[in-house]
Amino acid sequence: MKISTNFIEAHIIRERENQIEFLLLKRSSNQWFPNLWQMVSGKIKEGEKAFQSAIREIQEETGLKPEKFWVLPNINSFYLVEDESINLVPVFVAKVDFNSEINISSEHSEFRWVSGSEAKELLAWPGQRRSVDIIEECFDISKKSFLYLMEIKLEY
Repeated sequence: MKISTNFIEAHIIRERENQIEFLLLKRSSNQWFPNLWQMVSGKIKEGEKAFQSAIREIQEETGLKPEKFWVLPNINSFYLVEDESINLVPVFVAKVDFNSEINISSEHSEFRWVSGSEAKELLAWPGQRRSVDIIEECFDISKKSFLYLMEIKLEY
């Protein structure tokens, strides 16, 4: 068995009336895990750093460019039968402007902006739901405190 770090997850958020909303994407019917609601996810390409992969995947899957970008203090994991690997998945958070236009890729059939509680109802895996809890804790909009997060400065 091997341990692998080939994947990323990126939660996209926006502010609405002192609350945060999460962007969820519904996987197309011809994809792995068809019709599943998820955040942005993807593979790390050779030569990329994990955070670079997350930014690229956000742009490819949604057409969005984050205003702010952080590492979430959470690592998700899953077991892959095909290659007998345990996969460790770094999780990122991207904040976008409220009025940003979304252009989803063919990997997804639709998108929704949802509250944290709605996100936790729609997300399939416990680690993803736990990430939503951590994001809500860290992004206490009423206090404007971004606790426990390491910001990655973006250069476009």
